[in-house]
Amino acid sequence: MKRNTALLTVAIAGLLNLFAMTADAADYADPTWPCIQRKVETLSPALMWSHPLPETPASKEESAAVDLMAERLTLRRSDLESLRPEVQAFAERYSGDPEVMGRVFQRAFKGLDTRRTRIIKGIADFSLSQIALAKSIENTRSEMDTQMAADEPDFDRVDELEEKLDWDQLIYSDRQKSITYLCETPQLIERRLFGIAQLLAEHVVD
Repeated sequence: MKRNTALLTVAIAGLLNLFAMTADAADYADPTWPCIQRKVETLSPALMWSHPLPETPASKEESAAVDLMAERLTLRRSDLESLRPEVQAFAERYSGDPEVMGRVFQRAFKGLDTRRTRIIKGIADFSLSQIALAKSIENTRSEMDTQMAADEPDFDRVDELEEKLDWDQLIYSDRQKSITYLCETPQLIERRLFGIAQLLAEHVVD
């Protein structure tokens, strides 16, 4: 068990270093990804879990216990370290069975990976919306310049454009303030999954 845990720790450290290489990796070529973090669209549970992932279904009783443990581990407000006693008690109940502990990880992975996929899609929608709004702001400014350059500007239209420009710029700026949090969230989920894998692996009995 100690050897597997040590190997998992090394693997986690290496993968977290990979995710940490963000600024150099960002080139903003993807309009659906405005983040400096490297875009990792899909995660592999096999890269996080050092034991074979179970392929056989659990019993009804075990499945309910596995689901409950996985739900506890995936709650964002719960610190993983504070859940260590619960994980230990769960592992003792099932004698540290690698298959049972693997099922807990599978359930936790499925839940968090689904959440992460939704967030990445949300970031894409957000980015495309901001791009469209930026284009609208550019067009409004261009029309204002055209109006003001005319021999007889339509000042009523200029007033309308100025009001629209003010509102659009305010909306754009307010939205942009949330981009840092949005971009950090997928990476936070990745780290949570690695932490869950490590915590569960510590209690596996080979």
